[in-house]
This record gives sequence, C-alpha cells and structure tokens, in this order.
Amino acid sequence: MSSGFAESHVEEATLEWLAELGYATANGLDIGPDGAKAERSSYGDVLLVERVRVAIARLNPALPGDVQAEVLNRLLNAETPSLVTENRRLHRYIVEGVPIDVKREDGSIGGELVRLVDFDDAEANDWLAVNQYTVIENKTNRRPDVVIFVNGLPLGVVELKNPGDENATLDGAFNQFQTYKDQIGSLFRTNAALVISDGIAARIGSLTADKERFMPWRTVTGDGIVAKGTPELETVLKGVFERRRFLALVKDFIVFGDTGSDLSKILAGYHQFHAVQRAVESTVRAVAPPPPGRKRGASEDPRAFGLPGVTDYTQGDKRIGVIWHTQGSGKSLLMAFYAGLIVKHPAMENPTLVVLTDRNDLDDQLFGTFSMCKDLLRQTPVQAESREDLRTLLDRPSGGVIFTTLQKFSPAADATDYPVLTERRNVIVIADEAHRSQYGFDARVDRKTGEISYGFAKYMRDGLPNASFIGFTGTPIEKDDVNTPAVFGDYIDIYDISRAVEDGATVPIYYESRLARIELDEDERPKIDAEIAELTEDEVETEQERLKRKWASVEALVGSKKRLALVAEDLVTHFEARMAALDGKAMVVCMSRRICVALHDAIKELRPHWHSADDETGAMKVVVSGAASDPPSWQEHIGKRPKARRELLAKRAKDAKDPLKLVIVRDMWLTGFDAPSMHTMYVDKPMKGHGLMQAIARVNRVFSNKPAGLVVDYIGVAQNLKSALGQYSPGDRDQTGIDEAEAVRVMQEKYEVVKAMFRPDTKGGFDYRKALDPKASATARLAVMAGAIDWVLTLQQEAAAKEKTEEEKKRAHRRFADAVVALSKAFALASASDEARVIRDEVGFFQAIRAALIKSVPGDGKKSAADRELAIQQLVSRAVVSTEIVDIMKAAGFESPDISILSDAFLAEVRDSDKKNLAIEALKKLIAGDVRAQSQRNVTQSRAFSERLEAAIARYHLNAITTAQVLDELIQIAKDIRAARSRGAETGLTDEEIAFYDALAENASAREAMGEPALRVIATELVKNVKVSVSTDWTHRASARARIRVLVKRILRKYGYPPDLEDAAVQNILQQAEVLSAEWA
Repeated sequence: MSSGFAESHVEEATLEWLAELGYATANGLDIGPDGAKAERSSYGDVLLVERVRVAIARLNPALPGDVQAEVLNRLLNAETPSLVTENRRLHRYIVEGVPIDVKREDGSIGGELVRLVDFDDAEANDWLAVNQYTVIENKTNRRPDVVIFVNGLPLGVVELKNPGDENATLDGAFNQFQTYKDQIGSLFRTNAALVISDGIAARIGSLTADKERFMPWRTVTGDGIVAKGTPELETVLKGVFERRRFLALVKDFIVFGDTGSDLSKILAGYHQFHAVQRAVESTVRAVAPPPPGRKRGASEDPRAFGLPGVTDYTQGDKRIGVIWHTQGSGKSLLMAFYAGLIVKHPAMENPTLVVLTDRNDLDDQLFGTFSMCKDLLRQTPVQAESREDLRTLLDRPSGGVIFTTLQKFSPAADATDYPVLTERRNVIVIADEAHRSQYGFDARVDRKTGEISYGFAKYMRDGLPNASFIGFTGTPIEKDDVNTPAVFGDYIDIYDISRAVEDGATVPIYYESRLARIELDEDERPKIDAEIAELTEDEVETEQERLKRKWASVEALVGSKKRLALVAEDLVTHFEARMAALDGKAMVVCMSRRICVALHDAIKELRPHWHSADDETGAMKVVVSGAASDPPSWQEHIGKRPKARRELLAKRAKDAKDPLKLVIVRDMWLTGFDAPSMHTMYVDKPMKGHGLMQAIARVNRVFSNKPAGLVVDYIGVAQNLKSALGQYSPGDRDQTGIDEAEAVRVMQEKYEVVKAMFRPDTKGGFDYRKALDPKASATARLAVMAGAIDWVLTLQQEAAAKEKTEEEKKRAHRRFADAVVALSKAFALASASDEARVIRDEVGFFQAIRAALIKSVPGDGKKSAADRELAIQQLVSRAVVSTEIVDIMKAAGFESPDISILSDAFLAEVRDSDKKNLAIEALKKLIAGDVRAQSQRNVTQSRAFSERLEAAIARYHLNAITTAQVLDELIQIAKDIRAARSRGAETGLTDEEIAFYDALAENASAREAMGEPALRVIATELVKNVKVSVSTDWTHRASARARIRVLVKRILRKYGYPPDLEDAAVQNILQQAEVLSAEWA
C-alpha cells in the first residue's frame, strides 16, 4: 500500500505558491542545455547568463556594452576559493552594486556602482522559480529541488523531502545542503537563503547556518503568528519570498561575522525582521510625522499579551518604545538591524545614533556586534573613551553611530548641570537593557552632604534635549517600574521565552536545588532570608552602605572554608555526571572575588589536572576584574593584561572544542556573554529580579544536541526565581526554572517504555542485563547485543504486521529508535541525579542497540548525524561495549566479506541463521554498500539493483512477504550482483563497455529492436570514441559537451538505434560518461 504522496507533489505545491507571489516557473530539464527552452549552455552554468545580461542592461541603460560585459564577467568568475568569502563579495555587489571604472564624456575616469537588482521596485526585476535544477561540477551531478532566481541570480534554494517517507526528514534535507555546498558550491556563490522542508515542517537558514540555526518563519505579513497545523512550508515561502519582503531581507537583514576561526553569514529571524519594521515606523512617528499611506509592518502586537503598546502615541513625543526580546534570541543583532535600517531612512535625514550600555564590558560586546555589521550601517561605529570624547563625538551636524556607557552622561565634578550637546531632532538614543533604574529622572539626595544628583536620563535629556529614545531589553518591564515607560515609552514588540523555546531560538531552563547536599551546622548556614534577599545591584546610593554591611556578613558565611569544600566536592561530582551525558561547559557564579578564588582552589585540590597557570590551557578558569593592588593569590586570575586575558578566555569559552569547561565568575559574563555550548550554571550568589533572569539565560542558548539548560542552586534563589518569573506569562514560566524532579520523572517514564520492549523480568522476554555485568567477556557481551538487535527487529516486524496503514507500519518500525532518542534526551537533563546513576548502564545499552540498527552502510565512509551523536555522546558503560557503534555484521556472527566473492556457503549460512531479522538487516547493509560502490562504475546497473533492494525491504516492512521470503530475495539479489561482475568474461566486454551496454539496453523496447549483439557493438564503439574525446572539463564547457552529444548521436544513428528512444539513451550515456571520465581524464 502506498501513501500516494511523493516528493514531486511537494515540489509542485512549492512552485504553485511561488507563482501566486508573481514568480514565473520552469522545469530544470526544459531550460537545461538539452532542453526545449534551453537557457544554459552547460550544466556547469549556475547563473542564467542571458537573464543576468538583460537585467544589467535594463537597470543601467546608460552603461556602455563593454562595461556591461565586464560586470557580467566579474559575476561569473570567482575571485577566491572560499565559498563564504565569495558569497560575501557577491552579496555586497547585489546590495550595493558592482563597483566599476567608467570613462566619462570629458575623458576622465570615474567610479560607478552597477545595479544588479532594483530594491525599490520589485516589478522591475525578473523573478523565476525552477525545479529539478541539475548542476554538474567537478564530475559530480546534483539536482536541487527548487532554485529561486532574481534577475538570473540564484538567491534561494529549497530542498524538499517526501512527508510520506519516514527517512525523508529535515535532517536529511539539511545534510543534502552540506553535500551540495561541498560538491556544487558554485550554485551558492550568490545565495541569500536556504529552505529545508518535508512538505509539512519547514526551516530557513543562511549559507553557514548549522542545523540548530535553521529556524521556523512563523508569520506571513507580520500581523500575528500563523496557527499551528498550518503547513509551515507555505508560511515560509509566502513570508520570506513575497517579492518586496525578500528584497528587504536581502538588502537589510543579512550580515557576515568573523567568528575568529571562520566567516559566518547571519540571516535575521522573523521576530527580528518584523520587530525592526515596527521599530522604524515608531521611530519616524516619534521624531517626525510618518509618511502618508505607510502600513504597519509588525509581528507580536503587545496587546496580544495584555500589555500596553506605542501605537496610540502622538507624533513627535520622542518616545519610540521598548522592544522585549528574550535573552538568547539575538537581541544584539536585532539592535544592529534596526540601526542599519534607521540610518538609511529618508525621513531621518542621516541621523546620529547613540548606543548606551551601563558597563564597559557590555559596551565592548555590543560594539563588537555593530562593528561586524558596518556594511549594514554604511559607516564604522566609534566608542567614546571619556566624557570629553563623548561631547566631541556628538558635536557634529549629522550621522554617526556612537557607543558610550551611561556614566559618561554625568556632569563634570564641579558642575550640577549637563551642557547641551546638540539640539537636532534626528538623534536616536538606543539603550540596551532599558529597565535599569539608572535611566530614571528621580532626584537623589546625599545624606552626608545634602547634594542633589539625578538619574542619567535627566542628564541625557539635558545634553540631547530633542533626541528620541528606544529601549531594548531581554526581560520584561517590571509592573511597578514608572521610569522606563516615562523615558522610552511602552512596548513596540515582544518575543517572549515560550515563543523562543517553541521556535528553537532558545532552550528551556531547568532548576535543581543542591542545598541539602551542603550539610553544615545550623549556625554555620548562610541565612538567605528576607533581609538577605534585599541584596541587589540596583538599590539607590543611600541604601548601598547598609547593604554592603549585610553583604559582608553573608559573604563570610558563604565563603567559609568548610562550606566551600563541601560545595566544591558536590559540584565536581555533579559536573562530571553532567559531562558524561552531555558534552559542554558550565559557569559557577560566586558572590565575591575572594570566594571565586577560594572555590577555584578547593576544586583544584580535588581535580588538580583541571588547573593550569597558562591561560591558553586548562579546563577551569576564574574570570574577575582586579588590579595589581589585589592579593598575590588573586593575580593569576586577573592577569598582567586583564582585558586581553578576558578576551582570550572568552574566545576559549565560546569554542565548544576548547578544553576549557568550567568558568568561575562574580559579575563578569552574567549579561551579554554568549557561549552556546554552556549548559549548566552553578549559582552560589544571592541574585534576584532581572539580574537573576539575565544571569541564568547564559545557559539557554541553542547548541547541537543540548536539550535544555540547568541552573544548580547552592544558595537558595528559588523564591527569587519564582518572584522574577512573576513578571512573565504562564507560558514563559513553564519554560524557565522547571523543577529537576520533573526531568527525573520524565526520564524514568521514558526508561520504563524502552525497558518494557524487552520484558527482561517476564518469561519469554529478553534479559539484556547479562551484558551489563562488568565480569562478562567481550564475546558474551556481543552475543547479548546480537540477541537484543534481533529481538528489536522481530518486535518491530510483529508490531508492523498488526497495523493497517503504511504510515502506521512505518511508525512501528521506528518505535524503538524514537523511544531511545526520547530517553536519551530525558537522561541528559537529569544525568546528575541519583536516579540517573542507577539506570546509566541500561540507557547506554539501549543506545548501543539503536546505534547498531542505524549504522551507516559499509563503504560510504560517513556516519549520519544520529550516528555521530551517539558515537560521541554514548552513555555506554565501559563494561558493556566501547563507544564505537556496534557492527551489525559482527553482531550477526558473520565476517564482513566483499560481496563480489560471496560464496554459496556464506549465503547458506545467512539463510540458516537462527536470528532471521538480524541476518536480513546484515545482508541488506552489505548489498547496499556494494550497490553504492557500483554507482561509481555502472550507473544503470547500480540503479536497477538499488530499486530491487528497496522494493524487497519495503514489501517486507509492509508485511507483504514473510521473513523467509525477503531473505530469499536478498540472497538472490546478492547472487545476481555476483553474477553481474562476471559478465565481462562471458560477453567479451570490459567493465566500461558493459556499463555503456547497460545504458543502451535499459529500455526493453531497444533491446528487442536492436538485439544483444548489436548493442554490444555499439557499446564497444562508444567507449572507444567517447574515451578519447572527453577533456578534463568537458562537463562544464558547453562546446565540449555538445561535441560529445553529437558524437554519441552519430554512433547511435549509424547502427539504427530507434530514433524515438535516442534522447533517453543519450542522457544515460552522457551520465555514464561523466562517472567514468574521472578515470579517463
């Protein structure tokens, strides 16, 4: 029974949706070099050259013809071997124009920018979507599903999978793109966006995005989120590739960033794209009347959250509003995208942007992000080094992106007023973390001197009286905060925790209390009560002296040697258990620099090999500020060049492969620091409110197989966390501070599901636990593994037999694998718990069985993403098996022979095996490996055997044939493959001649019309003539390819090959020639 749903149906739907958006559509075969409407001279051409040429002429009518040709050549010819560097060069050409020298009428030479795309008028461009777009490069033939062209430039590629095929997944589509980039990289030189979909789910990413950074696009127009259940592919296509939106995305929402080791390309998410549009509209309103007829272009209306917004504010009130996008969702980039769009807006008349933070390290981090985006900003941002420097930088008639800390907006020591720096209205103050109390207007009276001072907002208003203010925050404005709305306004846009987790932009955060593990006497315990809970960095100056005294007394208790020794011991045990289940990094937050150093020393005593005095090495580091006047024992952690040391350690912490795994901090890196592989935070410092929420967000970043972040509490922040979450929606509270007991409960539930599949305690079940005995021999373990694999295969086949539909049968065949994946994720979350320790070895055993069942076929030299994940992260006890994936051939009791020399005795052994399902699986993988290898020699024969193998396994999985029957079919296929290898001796043909013979004889009508002897003669002549005619680059040069095509047709006609079958035969022969020409050239 077939689902009736094929990948071609998804392709057709894609083209229909794009056609609705105004795209012309075409089939790749029709416009290919051999097509009826040919637009390509060879399959090596990825640009539609004539369309590019026409667009250049249309958009630049005054440009001389020779200059137009020079521009085209600069597009066609790569200047660097790096695909990403080449993509950046061409992206700049597309957005800014191609820089060219032209001779003017007066004889002088001047520079001009040649337009490739009209970004102002979508109708002025040529829009085309092509399916089945074959590209041949370096003797490799690939055919992406849908390519989207603008003016002949391939800016979008869509890779689709069949939603009815259990193996056709988003992961498969992503992996396909990686193969394409390696093998047909020229297709991606101008690429702006990649889309993967199985027809239902869909994700969009950039050229360099890893799997986790392919994100959903959940809105079409920006007015609300598309309801669940709506096909995601339609939303992505209509939300991204609507022509005006796509032009905006390409022009203003793509940046390239240097990661230190490589160049990355970043594409804005839907929440960033629409929030910026909304913010720009609000900015124009706040600064000057908006242009007539302008539409709202936004996403998450604050009113949907029951929160106030800015839509009813009056024009010119200088309050742009606040954007709340949760930490980890790309807030810094959001600010940069906003800045890049607002500086170019004609209504702003070249504005000056003042970017504010309240700490030097945050200023540096945000400045780094903006510097990366200088192409968007069309200028290089600058940092104010002092109050005087800030005043100098702001003394300008227009323009500029100026970074400063809040503290520089304070009057001189002997002054109470702040001077006016500029009265221009087109000044925008962009404040990071707009909820900080320093932004307030309130007057403060010094109790000792009676002097009055004000919040920085007043001084900013004094210096920039006509500036407009916009705030960005990762946490919501607190309900009793009156300063933030007064200075900035209410919300412009919201992207909260639950939405970010649902989109995969962040991961949920779990909470685990370890207070009970620190067993101190009652009088030694730090009393984190209501009085202590007042400790916070946000109190006004008059409170700070009193709080310092409280802090000192608590610090003495928290930092006692006895307590830190207990914390260190528990932390090391916990962290090692976490690392065994989930590779990554952790951060420890202490309440003072002294405690940071003391805890480091306590851990060093337990794990001396974690320590290194060299900042370039070592698994554990302290990151704190300091000076030469600090105690000698601290100096190692401060460094002779503190800033350079911190930058080095930050780079190491962000590198997932670096051996630095544990960082100990007080305040550093608690905001603005982004290390995606960090999955655990150990909290030993009183924190509350937005400070606590910002800190724990260090572990909510998305990374590889990280299911969630974990906050481990040693000091008692549970109540503060609950209070802080009170400002959030119920959905957000469900994703933050989740009790670790919930993770343990889920883990145990998933464990019972997998265990029940084996029924080890039931008569007639399979007891796998003998393999967990550390005394068991390797042979005994392998025997249990083989039995377990066969048990699962039999279980799946029996379960599938009971199902009625094809989809239900497929689900039955993947039930075990899916259950183990679910258990693995749950185990990773609770891996440090006592309950996890008990079942650790069993979880490892289950993973080993799953890994064996999905092991890649022999000979391909690669492992699937799932295989790699398991090979790296398997929890298998060293007493069970090694961390390498079990070879299913060995588990079945067979050596792994070359199929070409399979003896009848071996095949008989397979047939008589008592583990039938395991034998089937082993033989299937053996045949598949050989078929894969054959495809490099004989394309037609390989395709035929592959189809037979797939058909046999499909019928077996659908219970159309029995275990014995499928085993017989596989054995017959193996024998036929063996026989095929000896055809040369029987027919007198070489392997190459047989390959061409098969290409000619694939069509039954041709075989009947011509007869075998004639086809052998043609095959021999084809090999002789084609072999001497191909050149190294014949597949890329249109003239060379055309010459080979003419040669093949001439030989076919010479021997009377049926004319109506000629085109198909020519295609087969050229494809076979491409495979063999690697050896001939």
